[in-house]
Amino acid sequence: MADAENLVADIETLGEKLSQAKDSITKRFIGQQNVVDLVLSALLCGGHGLLIGLPGLGKTRLVDTLSTVMGLDGARVQFTPDLMPADILGSEVLETGKDGQRSFRFVEGPVFCQLLMADEINRASPRTQSALLQAMQEKSVTIAGQPHPLPAPFHVLATQNPIEQEGTYPLPEAQLDRFLVQIDVDYPSREDEREILLATTGTDDADVHAVFNAGELLAAQQVLRRMPVGEAVLETILDLVRSFRPEDINAPDFVKESVGWGPGPRAAQALMLTVRARALLDGRLAPSAEDVAALARPVLSHRMALTYAARARGETLRGLIDKVTENATRVQTAA
Repeated sequence: MADAENLVADIETLGEKLSQAKDSITKRFIGQQNVVDLVLSALLCGGHGLLIGLPGLGKTRLVDTLSTVMGLDGARVQFTPDLMPADILGSEVLETGKDGQRSFRFVEGPVFCQLLMADEINRASPRTQSALLQAMQEKSVTIAGQPHPLPAPFHVLATQNPIEQEGTYPLPEAQLDRFLVQIDVDYPSREDEREILLATTGTDDADVHAVFNAGELLAAQQVLRRMPVGEAVLETILDLVRSFRPEDINAPDFVKESVGWGPGPRAAQALMLTVRARALLDGRLAPSAEDVAALARPVLSHRMALTYAARARGETLRGLIDKVTENATRVQTAA
């Protein structure tokens, strides 16, 4: 009983702190509340986020603001076709000591930070993109056979332009699966854009301050994992993820006809974590089936693909996900 009371107190305290963080972030990144919630969810879950949006929508500004508010040591890498793995990870250099002895010394790259912004990640070659795979999954890198742990916490927020694809290298499925959520950054509303104009074209820029620090974020990630998930929500997650696998006997016929490959267990794990984060950000003590429905697109859209025939028919992943999600949540609600 005492443990449950302590958990409730921890969740309520964390909810208040997250509310302060959101208020501070939205001073510089105006509007786009769903984007802010998804980015914060990625950090609370200890994961990484892929921000997809056109240039000029504030993605870089958001990540810069986030690193200040969350008290994280941030770094930014502009991905280009000539970028090499060593430019991200670091390399060993040969040095001559005062005694004349030569030895190698490891010089850390920009990946040795707590919040890495990988700007236009799809512009780098597959070799360079793959350099991030171990860092994102294992929170360490191996150079010349020697492992080097990354600072804790470690998060990657990558950006990608959805329109201009000339001269780019699409991210492989293995790397896409490492991103906890895909965050679509759309145009702001007219009222939000009006506020942006007033706030960013004057002499003063909004001042933001640190609400968290690295230790507090790590503690928040542990609180999130202690949050209970009801049996109905768990079943909704399982039903939803398995419904997108064309090989599954219970998958809808239109999924079997339209989906080339579906999401794996990591997608279900991501949903289990992100629904908790959404509940925390909303000031609730436990997630609901509505949270699963709201997070279906961000969690699943980069973990599955349509067949060629489905694309030729004009079908979209967004429409397919919405249709299956509606069916899955309706079945659980009825049950």
